[in-house]
Amino acid sequence: MLKLLLILAALALGVALAVQGRRGHPGMETLRGWAYAHRGLHGGGVPENSMAAFRAALEAGYGVELDIHLTADGDLAVIHDSTLARTAGADRRVADLTMAQLREYTLEGTRQTIPAFRDVLNLFAGRAPLIVELKADGDNCRQLVEAAVAAMAGYRGPWCMESFDPRCVYLLKKNHPEVIRGQLAENFLAAGNSRMHPVLQFALTHNLFNFLTRPDFVAYRFDQRDATPTTRIWEKLWKLQGVAWTLRSREAYDAAAARGWLPIFEGFRP
Repeated sequence: MLKLLLILAALALGVALAVQGRRGHPGMETLRGWAYAHRGLHGGGVPENSMAAFRAALEAGYGVELDIHLTADGDLAVIHDSTLARTAGADRRVADLTMAQLREYTLEGTRQTIPAFRDVLNLFAGRAPLIVELKADGDNCRQLVEAAVAAMAGYRGPWCMESFDPRCVYLLKKNHPEVIRGQLAENFLAAGNSRMHPVLQFALTHNLFNFLTRPDFVAYRFDQRDATPTTRIWEKLWKLQGVAWTLRSREAYDAAAARGWLPIFEGFRP
């Protein structure tokens, strides 16, 4: 019995140590106190991740969360999916096209086109904070991270980077420790992603790579926030900032605010 208790205690300690992050980045405070429009303020004929959506968010006084992919010519395109099928109706991969080629496609039946990341940076120019999600495609994490950090050189204003892929977060930690970095997560076990090994699903669900990536914040799917006890550990024991995605009601928004998590919202205006 004593041996079993010691084993359980050792496992609990190991998990607690695994989910730790980094505290005290001076830039974190600049990200607090804002609401973040998910992929811009879209809907009603305004496509997600479009310049129109970003202008609307800026005019309404919100920060934004956006997604970037690496293009075939090493540029950065603002688009969520790895293909154009859902938003542009084309059976093409973002990584196979240049930025110039991507601009030829229109979004969701409108005249809006896929923006270059630099265009969004020029629009915001430090006027509101940005949460930049790094969308890795295969093994291009290193190239993506380097291109993204280079794009932010000289940018004035609050921003951070996040990714579902812990390799991207680790590369930020290793090569660009000055960047505010975040680990995106959800309950991958519940999602049933057959393409992902169950062990990897478990580790990502429970944020067990945090000891390697040491994120400044964890962005967790808010309706699954208590699906795992490790959420409470990194939140309460290690005092990491929580970021809530994606809030689609005032009730969820208020719950996230009450918990002290940064809100990423969609489909309504808080």
